[in-house]
Amino acid sequence: MLRSMNSGISGLRSHQTMLDVTGNNISNVNTTGYKGQSTQFQDTLSQITQGAAAGGAGAGGQNPAQIGLGVQVAGTSTNFTQGASQRTDVATDMMISGDGFFVLNKGGEQILTRAGSFSFDSQGRLTSPDGGIVQGRMGVDGEVPAGGALQDITLPPNMTVGGTATTAAEVEGNLPSDAEAGETRTLDREVFTEDGTSENLTLTFTRTAGGWDVAGSVGGATAAGSLDGGLSVGGIDVDLTGVTTYAGVDSVSIASQNGSGAGVLQSYTMGPDGTLTGQFSNGASVDIAQVVLGQVDNPEGLEKVGSSGYTVTANSGGINFVQPGAGGAGSLVGGALEMSNVDLSQEFTNLIVAQRGFQANARIITTSDEVLQELANIKR
Repeated sequence: MLRSMNSGISGLRSHQTMLDVTGNNISNVNTTGYKGQSTQFQDTLSQITQGAAAGGAGAGGQNPAQIGLGVQVAGTSTNFTQGASQRTDVATDMMISGDGFFVLNKGGEQILTRAGSFSFDSQGRLTSPDGGIVQGRMGVDGEVPAGGALQDITLPPNMTVGGTATTAAEVEGNLPSDAEAGETRTLDREVFTEDGTSENLTLTFTRTAGGWDVAGSVGGATAAGSLDGGLSVGGIDVDLTGVTTYAGVDSVSIASQNGSGAGVLQSYTMGPDGTLTGQFSNGASVDIAQVVLGQVDNPEGLEKVGSSGYTVTANSGGINFVQPGAGGAGSLVGGALEMSNVDLSQEFTNLIVAQRGFQANARIITTSDEVLQELANIKR
């Protein structure tokens, strides 16, 4: 059998693999977070028909004579360049701008992915479309720890936050200096205790010959004060420095107080550092969790496991967990997804190259067959 026929067969197989890889790239042109692959060829072992010889006194050296035995696929490489951004305005969609991978817990196994199309399940866990649970660190009392074991990112549907006690209130506006002695002005404002219970703060201003006096009551406690000295009642310091006393204007009011009742989660946002911040009905903003990214020393050594996921191998190195934007990791963009980085113009060019390579190697086989036919026709 002619060696050229075996070389042609190896060429057919290798270029078929190139067609397979290129076809897979094109089929994933709209796959979120997909990274394109390319095929690398290398020649096979060569048959030595004449060895090399060193030159002597009466003869020159001789080079080895070798005949190649075909081609083979050396491997496939993955292109991890950044894909284009596509806005979705979905709060749970995330895109990594830079290096790194989202970390998912799928059946107890850690999976890496660049596809950030997530949503909350019935248990409030942030999950991928195939059920992987996004990993990170949960906040405690509004503080997210900088280290520690990874946890499932969870946002309970009816999450609440405790209230805060009122410790200060501010009064603004004007009390008329031309009011008759004995006239009063009464102000009421809702305030809160440590457990978030609502109470009523009442301030009563009384016109006297020397000016305006003030008395306050809250939760059974009472106290008296003055516009110059202020007022403290039931643990609440009332600031009266903003009150003026011009004639003809009556506009005094309790402008603000710093307490709040318990609040229910209303919305949430994702920051560039992966922090999930909740906005509650009582006006509080609380850091609920932080998404953590995974990095490996050799991303091309990762093994694809389907659903746009990767697992580590002996040549990829272990996973380093870092906060977005730190340690060389990219930052997160909320409400956006990273699209496939497949270049269709390059892939269609690769299709032509693979097709012509396949065609040329098929011609090798037909030509070798014609040579064999001529050899068989020598004796008829």
